[in-house]
Parts: sequence; C-alpha cells; structure tokens
Amino acid sequence: MAVVKGAHPGLRKLAEPLPGVVLLGGPRFEDERGSFQRCFCREELAALGVDPEVAQINLSRTWRRGTFRGLHYQLPPACETKIVRCLSGRLFDVVLDLRPETFGQTYAVELTAEEGRALVVPPGCAHGFLTLTDDVLVLYVTSAPYDPFRERGIRYDDPHFRIPLPFTPEIVSHRDRSHPDFDPSWHLQAEEPFPCVSC
Repeated sequence: MAVVKGAHPGLRKLAEPLPGVVLLGGPRFEDERGSFQRCFCREELAALGVDPEVAQINLSRTWRRGTFRGLHYQLPPACETKIVRCLSGRLFDVVLDLRPETFGQTYAVELTAEEGRALVVPPGCAHGFLTLTDDVLVLYVTSAPYDPFRERGIRYDDPHFRIPLPFTPEIVSHRDRSHPDFDPSWHLQAEEPFPCVSC
C-alpha cells in the first residue's frame, strides 16, 4: 500500500484475474495525526465496473488462526456483489467461479489490515477465507440482503473443485462442514441464470 503525503486517496483497480473479480487498492494519506484511506466511493466503483449498490454492511470476527469460513453465495435473483476488506489480522481470501463461462476457476489472495486492499466478489461466485492469524476482523459490503432460501455453500474440500489453500483448516463450523458434495441440481438451481460474464 502506497503511503503518500497530500495525495487524493481514490480507489483503483490493482488486478482483475477473473471477470468482475477485482482487487482494489488506493493510496493511504498520512500526516501528523495518523492516516486516511478511502474504502468506498459510489462514483469511483462504478467507473471501475463494480456494482456500487449497498444493501448490507456486515462485520465478522474470527478468534483463531486456521479457521475457514465459506464458501458462501446466493442464487439469483438474490445473488450479490461483495466487497471484502480485512480490518485486523491477515486472511487468505478465496473466490470460486460458478458462472457458466468461467465455471470452476478460482482466485486467491492474501488480505491484511496493513496493506488495506479489498476484494470484489461478483454475482455467481462463491467466497470464503482462511484466517492466517488470530483475531481477524473482516468487513463485507454487499449489494443484496441476506436470503436464507437462496443461500448456498460449497465445502473447502469438495472433491469437484480444487480450492487453493496454504494449509488444511483446523476449525470449520458444523454448517460449513455439512454442505453436500457439489450437485448442480442443488447448488445451481435458480429461478434465473447467473449474470453473464460478458454482459
């Protein structure tokens, strides 16, 4: 993360490894008081092709290193864009693409509070993370409200996929361990298709 004096602290696209999967960054402004960094700007996100709609802002705290949360997503018409940011500690963030054109592709990146980067997870992608330190605080900005009837999950060790993790998780919730092996009739059955990657 660039630390600069007097610079405009705008958001910028650092990488787009998969369509709509965007790694965000931006300079951190520092002076004698401390620092300032922009985390959200509707106009800047829209200019980068990121859905700037905000329906919910969620905060998760994970106590122990080696805990895995995910992989979670929602089916259409409740699918959502997530903007994920680490506020404390370090995490290994994972995206699994379930859209037809890029099905099964993955992207993983380490997010830390110090670097201040954020990851955009578009509709049609499952998201999860593995904590690399104790006491990890994560902020999610989502474009759609939680819908328990359209929520789905994929296990980190589902044999249908190869989820890249630096080590085997030590703590996984009963709910996340209980997701069934991938079955399109359950995991992808929706009232409408995921948004087109090229749209």
